[in-house]
Amino acid sequence: MDTILVVNAGSSSVKFQIFAVDSDGNPRRQIKGQMDGIGSRPRLRATNAKGEVVAERVYPTENVRDVSAALAIAGDWVRDELRVAPIAVGHRVVHGGPAYDRPTLVDPGVVNRLEELISLAPLHQPYNLAPIRSLLAKFPDLPQVACFDTAFHRNHPKVADYFAIPQQLSDEGVRRYGFHGLSYEYIASVLPERAPEIAMGRVVVAHLGSGASMCALSGGRSVESTMGFTALDGLPMGTRPGQLDPGVVLYLLTTKGMSPSEVQNFLYKDCGLKGLSGVSNDMRELLNSSEPGAKFAIDYFVYRAALSAGLLTAAMEGIDAFVFTAGIGENSSAIRMRIAEKLGWLGIDLDSAENAKHAVKISGSGRTPVYVIPTDEELMIAKHTLSILQNTSQPVVVQTRAS
Repeated sequence: MDTILVVNAGSSSVKFQIFAVDSDGNPRRQIKGQMDGIGSRPRLRATNAKGEVVAERVYPTENVRDVSAALAIAGDWVRDELRVAPIAVGHRVVHGGPAYDRPTLVDPGVVNRLEELISLAPLHQPYNLAPIRSLLAKFPDLPQVACFDTAFHRNHPKVADYFAIPQQLSDEGVRRYGFHGLSYEYIASVLPERAPEIAMGRVVVAHLGSGASMCALSGGRSVESTMGFTALDGLPMGTRPGQLDPGVVLYLLTTKGMSPSEVQNFLYKDCGLKGLSGVSNDMRELLNSSEPGAKFAIDYFVYRAALSAGLLTAAMEGIDAFVFTAGIGENSSAIRMRIAEKLGWLGIDLDSAENAKHAVKISGSGRTPVYVIPTDEELMIAKHTLSILQNTSQPVVVQTRAS
């Protein structure tokens, strides 16, 4: 049976999933695994479709110093022990820039263009591209497909995506892109089955995790997002500040005397819940902490999420439903309840018992239904990869200017 390998590489982990292609041409998840602790305490862990552990191994630190080494170990395990040889590999790539508005078959030229965007997503882009480079070198004939977090948002109207800056910069690609697009695309794809009564309506989706954003879906399409030119914008995140006056950056550069690289490191690694709380970037730890800083960080996160819900509702001129997804959104009944309490004016009210059970529909007597829908970015990547393979005779459309 043909298989697809899906790779989502970060700075300290490589997540991978294996999908078998069934007789109807649909991907079915077989293996879910990851190599984590890269450069510190490397470990391979994998489970099968039933959730049973099929591998749990640790490796000497010196054997797994980087993403490429981690991918090689995971690949050897997949090939030698599972006897799986994928027909293609799909990758999550955070930033597609102005050129790529859909999943794209990879070649060295594509990788070179995507590397030019590293400064716009320094926490993600270099690590997303590392396994692509490695596989191109070792298996040049193996099809690889890059799936972009920015692509789903590329049909926004100009008024939503442009900054108030000279047109020349907009033409160069300095614009709002939005991120977590693979997650929002998945939610949009399953709403017709999970909640058909609101699938084509006006839906606010909250992707709340270590990286957090919110999106306005109208008719199943993204019309507005809280994230912008980079993944720093919008909601406060684990270590990123979210919405920030550009004057703060100028202050850090001039008054504080920080270098551009120091500012970049600060904004991506020392802000957000970590910076506000002085305790942790993990919402679970903050909820269990008695420290005043932890309480304030949670208050701030909830406040900003509620503000963003109002902004997105205004973009759609109304709201028909609200969806929580991703790590915090799927698992924290307390955060869901606190956000909902601030959105009563939108007709949002939660059923405490259903919320505590993490039910699919958790709304109470309010006029706006509220859902919890787990996201599945890897399944979207597998579907896109299969689609590209089935349509390789069709040219890939690449835009040279921002639309």
